[in-house]
Amino acid sequence: MSENARTELFTLRDLLRYAVSRFNEAELFFGHGSDNAWDEAVYLLLHTLHLPLDRLEPFLDARLTEAERNTVLHIIERRVKSRVPAAYLTHEAWLGEHSFYVDERVIVPRSFIAELLEEQFAPWIDDPWAITRVADICTGSGCLAILAALAFPEADVDGVDISADALEVAKRNVADYGLEDRLRLVQSNLFAGLASQRYDLIISNPPYVNAESMETLPPEYRAEPELALAGGDDGLDLVRTLLREAKDHLNPGGLLVVEIGHNRDVLEEAYPQTPFTWLDTSGGDQFVFLLRREELPS
Repeated sequence: MSENARTELFTLRDLLRYAVSRFNEAELFFGHGSDNAWDEAVYLLLHTLHLPLDRLEPFLDARLTEAERNTVLHIIERRVKSRVPAAYLTHEAWLGEHSFYVDERVIVPRSFIAELLEEQFAPWIDDPWAITRVADICTGSGCLAILAALAFPEADVDGVDISADALEVAKRNVADYGLEDRLRLVQSNLFAGLASQRYDLIISNPPYVNAESMETLPPEYRAEPELALAGGDDGLDLVRTLLREAKDHLNPGGLLVVEIGHNRDVLEEAYPQTPFTWLDTSGGDQFVFLLRREELPS
């Protein structure tokens, strides 16, 4: 960082322009809450200055104190030099209107399933209050399990993950939302530790990056736990287990909902007789499938 930056940048507008220039110059990768340098800079600076994340305009021409300017310049340089997702710098990630604590022990939350939970999986679930048992497999920071508990107010939810570190993060988020009475965290390799538990709904956003893509991930993604990303040669290792074992853990008529990234063609080729329902999301209908218990492969 040049000394001129400390003496020639005065307003939030000045610092945002500087941040965008630095981010573009460094060729940062975006994909953990924003997809461009401007949005990332706006988020980082508003968060750092403790300003409302949805109220940029009133503050654009406000001058910063010297201490504030130094703090902002520091966070800009950390993002450039560390090449870690902004969420790891702020310890905050958002899914819709809900905020969650995150750090390097968990993947940064990003899931189309969050959108579907906001709609309580209508029309596939007629009565959200009739859902009494939900499992979130590969829960990570616990975000989808928490959203499921909020979407289905009568449900007890199990958040399941193989990583003890991830479950420590999830425990903090569950406490932040006051859901300890309804949300149980379970350390388990998929269904292995769930014995004979059965659910009305199982959701999962498992690791699904194939081996070829893992080799070319940008630094921002490599900063995340590999365990939360790598899905084997074709990206479907964990998905196959979910399809094979979910039937034993679903009640009659129960639903399995799984996010699989860009693997729809590979999945349909592997399971040509399985009647996947592909759910519409903001990203399209390629990423999340739904199956009823009775539709799961034998």
